[in-house]
Amino acid sequence: DKLINLNIQQRTIQQKKHLLTNSITSSSTMANTNLHGEDLIRHCGLNDIGKAVEQMDSQSFHRLIAVKLASHGFDVPPATNGQREAENQVMHLASDLFRRYAEQSRLLTGHLNPPDRRIQDFLDDALSTTGVSIALPTNAINMDRYGMARKLSIPEDPSIDEFHNSENSSYRLCNGVLHNPFNDRRTTKGVFHIADYGLPVPADKIKVPLITYAKLLEAALKPPDDLNLLPYTSQWKNPVESMVSLMLRPLVCPEVPGVSPEKRLEVRFFVPGGCVSNLDFVESIFGNAGDPSLPENDAGIDTNQWTGTSGCVILAPHIRKLKKKDVGLPHVT
Repeated sequence: DKLINLNIQQRTIQQKKHLLTNSITSSSTMANTNLHGEDLIRHCGLNDIGKAVEQMDSQSFHRLIAVKLASHGFDVPPATNGQREAENQVMHLASDLFRRYAEQSRLLTGHLNPPDRRIQDFLDDALSTTGVSIALPTNAINMDRYGMARKLSIPEDPSIDEFHNSENSSYRLCNGVLHNPFNDRRTTKGVFHIADYGLPVPADKIKVPLITYAKLLEAALKPPDDLNLLPYTSQWKNPVESMVSLMLRPLVCPEVPGVSPEKRLEVRFFVPGGCVSNLDFVESIFGNAGDPSLPENDAGIDTNQWTGTSGCVILAPHIRKLKKKDVGLPHVT
């Protein structure tokens, strides 16, 4: 019996080592700039010679978006394209699966993927003295494929080539898209605020109390419904209102052959659905690091190529309307 148990334990350890090795290998592949073929197209929208290419045709992208939104529990209207009957049949057959996935997601509310968990743990520790509890969104629609943010930034109806809200204007052009933000400020001079926490705040920046940061962050994660409206669904009977997210793995230190591997950090973006065009802009520069919930995209097990640092960017234009008293700042007098 002891010999059998020992053999079982050894096999279990070997299996765990095999899974971990595969995960690290996959993660290293994502972090490496030496992507080729379909991987390069999926994450960067480029082929092996550096030419921009579509990774799938327009109809396939629309199907992918329909499946993603349905799996999040949103009502997706019947397809109206040339393959309407076949697509509607697939959506009908998969409806129970979508409802099951949505219910599982509801039951897992509060469960965070690895990058978000690292960010949440930092926030819990940093804000422990403020009395403000911050929770990162767990139901944001993740842009896990390059080009999805661009598709979502324009209405699905091909006869409508533009979208406008209080913060952005997006236009469909013959050679791509054009995104115009309401404000296009080219400098942070005079508006760069840093919370009074940790390292000293540089003299050219504006220092604010930690409680102010906490209240700003709390408001940032609660955008109004009209700003959360996803442009792609703006003409639907039941438009989708949700935050969207993106993961990046920007290069920090290039590889030195024979000396050291390249190093990358991880950055999570959270934006209101109506500002999804901003993610199109960001991933066009840094690429798309895929689904943060998958182990092959977890920087935490990429020990060779992760810098050990995680970043989080939250786009929140609506906080401009907050008053000083709302964020714990004293009266001007």
